[in-house]
Amino acid sequence: MSHFEPNEYIRYDLLEKNINIVRKRLNRPLTLSEKIVYGHLDDPANQEIERGKTYLRLRPDRVAMQDATAQMAMLQFISSGLPKVAVPSTIHCDHLIEAQLGGEKDLRRAKDINQEVYNFLATAGAKYGVGFWRPGSGIIHQIILENYAYPGVLLIGTDSHTPNGGGLGGICIGVGGADAVDVMAGIPWELKCPKVIGVKLTGSLSGWTSPKDVILKVAGILTVKGGTGAIVEYHGPGVDSISCTGMATICNMGAEIGATTSVFPYNHRMKKYLSKTGRADIANLADEFKDHLVPDSGCHYDQLIEINLSELKPHINGPFTPDLAHPVAEVGSVAEKEGWPLDIRVGLIGSCTNSSYEDMGRSAAVAKQALAHGLQCKSQFTITPGSEQIRATIERDGYAQILRDVGGIVLANACGPCIGQWDRKDIKKGEKNTIVTSYNRNFTGRNDANPETHAFVTSPEIVTALAIAGTLKFNPETDFLTGKDGKKFKLEAPDADELPRAEFDPGQDTYQHPPKDSSGQQVDVSPTSQRLQLLEPFDKWDGRDLEDLQILIKVKGKCTTDHISAAGPWLKFRGHLDNISNNLLIGAINVENGKANSVRNAVTQEFGPVPDTARYYKKHGIRWVVIGDENYGEGSSREHAALEPRHLGGRAIITKSFARIHETNLKKQGLLPLTFADPADYNKIHPVDKLTIKGLKDFAPGKPLTCIIKHPNGTQETILLNHTFNETQIEWFRAGSALNRMKELQK
Repeated sequence: MSHFEPNEYIRYDLLEKNINIVRKRLNRPLTLSEKIVYGHLDDPANQEIERGKTYLRLRPDRVAMQDATAQMAMLQFISSGLPKVAVPSTIHCDHLIEAQLGGEKDLRRAKDINQEVYNFLATAGAKYGVGFWRPGSGIIHQIILENYAYPGVLLIGTDSHTPNGGGLGGICIGVGGADAVDVMAGIPWELKCPKVIGVKLTGSLSGWTSPKDVILKVAGILTVKGGTGAIVEYHGPGVDSISCTGMATICNMGAEIGATTSVFPYNHRMKKYLSKTGRADIANLADEFKDHLVPDSGCHYDQLIEINLSELKPHINGPFTPDLAHPVAEVGSVAEKEGWPLDIRVGLIGSCTNSSYEDMGRSAAVAKQALAHGLQCKSQFTITPGSEQIRATIERDGYAQILRDVGGIVLANACGPCIGQWDRKDIKKGEKNTIVTSYNRNFTGRNDANPETHAFVTSPEIVTALAIAGTLKFNPETDFLTGKDGKKFKLEAPDADELPRAEFDPGQDTYQHPPKDSSGQQVDVSPTSQRLQLLEPFDKWDGRDLEDLQILIKVKGKCTTDHISAAGPWLKFRGHLDNISNNLLIGAINVENGKANSVRNAVTQEFGPVPDTARYYKKHGIRWVVIGDENYGEGSSREHAALEPRHLGGRAIITKSFARIHETNLKKQGLLPLTFADPADYNKIHPVDKLTIKGLKDFAPGKPLTCIIKHPNGTQETILLNHTFNETQIEWFRAGSALNRMKELQK
């Protein structure tokens, strides 16, 4: 399975056996997604299978966790009382390194500031049999692609961009920490049987058009919730024109359309990548089982999109949402019309989405042309290598120096500005400005905590070209730059090797193997720590309906996990539930006053911060509810957005619709994620009302609950609330959380 785990093996034989059982039962051609997902069923002979309806019980091959979410996942695993993880698992230190001065200095600072957390993760990994990738090793998804992903794998990761591994033909799904704990505990993992959206690619990529443009185009078509409950499966003759790391880019950003995951069929580009990363034996085995790693001819997709790569133009999406798609040729005029700042303050390349050797090579090819004409970037410019292997290799092959020469700063091998870990100094908060990135997500304030930063996402080579020109009005396909000598010139479309001609340089060794004997290993959590806190079990359901719930906030418009539990400076509290709960919903807009982090306390009638109001209610025994809009909880997989409301006394979240991961996370923590049977009922509820949720004594799958809205004038209205709970998830609610239920079953 990996050279880090010589005793763990790929079970294509079991995959084949399960696929054959399911194929005989369904008696129809299967998509690739179905082959891999159904090939990992716990009971393929008896599992009920209906796309979009039934819940599947699955046996994933492995688990991956990044450091910000691994803290809570490992704290929950410790609470389970189990001695070792049941499947191969890894922890990756990538989220806690703040971009400030440059790679080496920022890494040293992060190791010092986060020593307590890194020590906890390292010792917990050693104690419970989890591999540990030290800070500086790189971003989780790049490490997974280089070392652990393979065609046909079913991998879950505690990060929403885990689908990156679909570029190597695997089904890799982002989840919350509690889901990871289930799998690490050896419990079958539940997933609603996904629908399958087919994206047929024809033609071939060329010129300035890159793999990133495929997903930017798809995001524009499907929007941020169009992929919810579905796997996006790319296929068709155009696939072969995309590199393996390019396919990973497309799958990675599939998270922004709400997709369960995305996947490409096994082909020679994947074989080439496996061989180059020291896994030729896996490629040879995949060749033997290739029929199970591609879709069947004549398989059915629930929706089909066709894209001709030969006609696809470079795209740039934003600002403030990743599905607002523009051709690069048009974004300048749109920006002028909308009043978006044209001057680009910073261009940022890298991140888990676009930090491959090919990405860095194409960006360097653009930079080299500018340097040949005596130009440097007009905008500030940063480069984030995806892994230590990428950093070392682009240093050896000269790409890093070219990018420095054009004005770039090479940051640490980490997430950095993409997740808000950016000590930005060039603007003041509230200053309107534009940045362009090769990242995947551009929600309001995400990169630098400034709500006036207009962030656009595009390919690394377009970012580089725009940073050189310094304006959104520049189209590298048609526009000219003026060289130092006063002569005009046009940038040629970049060309670069998809993989290094020599072998990859692995760089420094950053991996810690779990010891064979960990019986003497200690894992310490200080009771006075401000960074880590052992978990106390949540209270069980008391057997009664939820009466007179106070509305903490009625949210207006988009409410992502960034709005619910902000990242950036709050990342340092990801292992301390009480401390991080001080950021609960501070970014959400209150419909009552149009403000963020300002809600009415129903008892005192004073407006104050959301977390303070929630704590007041908890102290006085007042249970509360949140009212949300469409696609509530889109974005990150962070389960803190579910843990925090539960910790502070919340009992239900009622919305028009949910994002998949967040809905599951809420269920795992014993909360009720409910949706309006009639979305228009959102307008019947006012922040000053009280709600009673009835029907919990007869709580059953598919059976709506009743909500009584009690208005201050004494009148009442009754509405219906839908839910997606199955029997297992109802048991989580009754026990108080999925973890509580696990302990009950152990007893």
